[in-house]
Amino acid sequence: MVKYAPRKVYIRESGGYVELSYTEFCRCRESDQTYMDKLFIPIQGCLLEVVREQYTDFYRDKERWRYLQKLDTKNRLLSLDGFTDSEGNPLDFITDEAVDIAETVVNAVMVDDTGNLF
Repeated sequence: MVKYAPRKVYIRESGGYVELSYTEFCRCRESDQTYMDKLFIPIQGCLLEVVREQYTDFYRDKERWRYLQKLDTKNRLLSLDGFTDSEGNPLDFITDEAVDIAETVVNAVMVDDTGNLF
């Protein structure tokens, strides 16, 4: 079912939620068949009962995120979110020190349209 026991389980009842411990929830599920049909999503270490549309949307988004992570790993893509400057601020770009931009610009300015130097 889950990797770890949730702290709490929230069941929808009478337009609100009833809080149960995970142990109480397991007991109710064993004795009452209607608990087997309920759908839950994990939220901050708890299980929250939701309607089918919310359940579907939650797991569709989760699977999409996993797919994109696998694709990024396969293509060896890096996120700029992981890069920070010496003060811990996120970087907007990373300088390619292998290319001398100033030299490239000077060369482009020195060469006219015909490819001849001025």
